[in-house]
Amino acid sequence: MTGGRELAARVGPVGVWLAALAEISADQARDAARTIERLGYGALWIGESPAHKEVFTHAGLLLAATERLVVATGIATIWGRDAVAADCAAQTLGEAYPGRFVLGLGASHAEAGRGQGHDRPFTALREYLDVLDTRPYRGPVSEAMVPTVLAALRPRMQELGRDRADGVHTFFVPPSHTAAVRERLGTGAFLVPEQAVVVDPDPVVARGIARAHVASRLRLRNYVAHLEAIGYTQADLASSGSDRMIDDLVAWGDADTVVARVRAHLDAGADHVAVHPLVGAAAGPAGLLSQLRQLAPNLIRAVAQD
Repeated sequence: MTGGRELAARVGPVGVWLAALAEISADQARDAARTIERLGYGALWIGESPAHKEVFTHAGLLLAATERLVVATGIATIWGRDAVAADCAAQTLGEAYPGRFVLGLGASHAEAGRGQGHDRPFTALREYLDVLDTRPYRGPVSEAMVPTVLAALRPRMQELGRDRADGVHTFFVPPSHTAAVRERLGTGAFLVPEQAVVVDPDPVVARGIARAHVASRLRLRNYVAHLEAIGYTQADLASSGSDRMIDDLVAWGDADTVVARVRAHLDAGADHVAVHPLVGAAAGPAGLLSQLRQLAPNLIRAVAQD
C-alpha cells in the first residue's frame, strides 16, 4: 500500500469528480482534463457504468492528455473485471504515469445492469483485495506504488478501506458523515468525499438542478439505505427529497458558499474533496467546466492558505 499520508500529498486538498467525461468524445474529454489541470485542481475522479467508456482505458486517455494531473477511478466496479485484470491495468498505468494514477474500487449498485449476481458485496470486495495482495505481477512497475481506495458508505466497508487499502472514497455525503468516517478511520487512512455543487445563487434554479441529481440517486437502494443510516427520515426521502436533505447533500449558491462547504469537509477530516459540478441538461459539458472555472480562484486560494 502507498499510505494515506503520501496519497494526500500527491493529490492535494481539492479535485474534481466528473462522470460526464464518459459521455463525450475523446477529444472533448482530453480538452476538459487539460482545462481542469490548468485551473489547479489536483486530481480528476472518473466513474464507470456498463453503458459508457471502460474506465481504465478512459483513465489512460486522460493521463496521456495531461502532465501533472492525478487521475483516479471513482470507482472501477469489481463486477466489471476480475482482480487480475484490474491489477494488470492499474500497474500498467502506474508504470506509464508514475505517481499519477489512483485505483478506486467498489461494489457499485445492484441496479447497474451487468447481467450477473450482486450478492455479498462486502465479501466479494474483500476477496478481490485478497487476489490483489497475493498475485504475482511480472511486468515493469513504478517506484511510486499505485494507491488503492475503496468506495465505502457504511462502517464495515470503511474499516476494510482502512485495513486493506490506502483509504476510502465516499459519495453523496454531508460533512457530518465525513467527520464520523474520519473518527472511524483514524489519522492514517486517506479520505476523499465527493461534494456535488451548483454555482448559482438563485434558489429556485439551483435547487431544481440539485433535486434532479438527488432524485436520480434515490432510485438506487444502496443510497437510500445509506441515507436512512445517517439519519434522514422517510419524509426526507419521499418523492425527490426534502429541501433539508437537498441542501445537506448539494452545495449551492455563489462561489464563496460552495467553497465554505468544501472547507467544512476538510475541517471534518477529509484529505481531499472531489468537487462534482452539476448543471441543467441544456448546459452540457461546457457548463460543467464553467462552474469549475468560477470556483477555482476562490477554492484553490482558500485551501492553499492552510
